[in-house]
Amino acid sequence: MKLEKTAVNVLASHESGTPAEKYLGPNLFASVMGTGIVANAGALLPFDVPGLKVFCVAVWLLAAGMLASLLVATAQHWLRSPKIARSYGHDVQMSHFYGAPPMALMTVGAGALLAAHSLLGLRVAVDLDWVLWTLGTITGLISATLIPYRLFTEINVRPDAAFGGWLMPVVPPMVSASTGALLIPYVSSVDGRATLLYACYAMFGISFFASVIIITFIWSRLAYFGSSHSARVPTLWIVLGPLGQSITAVGVLGSQAHLAVAAPLASAMGFFAILFGVPVWGFAMLWAALALALTVRTLRSKMPFALTWWSFTFPVGVTVTGTIRLAVQTGLPVFRWASAAGYVALLGAWLVVFIKSSNAARRGSLLRPPAPGSTTPAASKGRLALR
Repeated sequence: MKLEKTAVNVLASHESGTPAEKYLGPNLFASVMGTGIVANAGALLPFDVPGLKVFCVAVWLLAAGMLASLLVATAQHWLRSPKIARSYGHDVQMSHFYGAPPMALMTVGAGALLAAHSLLGLRVAVDLDWVLWTLGTITGLISATLIPYRLFTEINVRPDAAFGGWLMPVVPPMVSASTGALLIPYVSSVDGRATLLYACYAMFGISFFASVIIITFIWSRLAYFGSSHSARVPTLWIVLGPLGQSITAVGVLGSQAHLAVAAPLASAMGFFAILFGVPVWGFAMLWAALALALTVRTLRSKMPFALTWWSFTFPVGVTVTGTIRLAVQTGLPVFRWASAAGYVALLGAWLVVFIKSSNAARRGSLLRPPAPGSTTPAASKGRLALR
């Protein structure tokens, strides 16, 4: 029999710790992802903007500091409130955000190589990236397997429960594919480079096909039940995550393939990056337009600020990196300027969410437990009633 537990229920227990420690969920790592991608995308931007490199290093340092702080705080949380911490894995919404810590690790790791190598030195940057990529890949593969398993066997899922957060546990392997490709030049043997290349393509497949299935569920939920007019609406932007990251992954893998496989196969992988990337980019633009329209509609109804607002950052950022890859591979100015426009939008979204998060943290409202009913499904639009 399936069970449904929420953090609200467990928070009634009398464990030690401050209120902040009692509600330190894995979703907080989305702030590291959203900050780190600002540095990574900026470092790849195909424009020579004065001060951009220094800005990217500064943002990467901020993201690295946030990651270190959250790792320490999470360890303390598990030691002081283990029952609360374990409950997140059974929560109908929070459990899916266990995909955030692996992606945060790999985002900061890739940033060391892309944005901060001049500060750290190439050798240190590569070594740091290897460590964080390995940890992120292992934990990401675990989240991609364990969280869907719990969804299938333990959590009570309503017909209108699908939301963007369902993508979080299955996207980490795609991040492993795109960031792992950056490490191929630093593998000494040809066999080692080929193994890493094919492993990245395999992880691309894990994430891509799982994401397509979940996106179909999200589209269906929107069609039957609407967008819910709640803090869950920003999670619609998470759909851009696997789309943009997949374009980035095949693009970087295609560009590095010549280091690992024979020329004809490497050339085919390069062609695949364009033949796959452009159609997926087109769908990403459609989804971005729909998500923007639904977000504006919900903002007019005074959508409350929540940590889900970080969904406005990382998914947009990886769509920018995917667009940058297409600009490099096709040589078309339209993709160059689209990447610049996307980065400006990313910067604006990041500044808004970062400031709101900082203000909420000062007020003590950032780490409050979810209000009763926050994990209940969206209200039906009246076109279909499922029981």
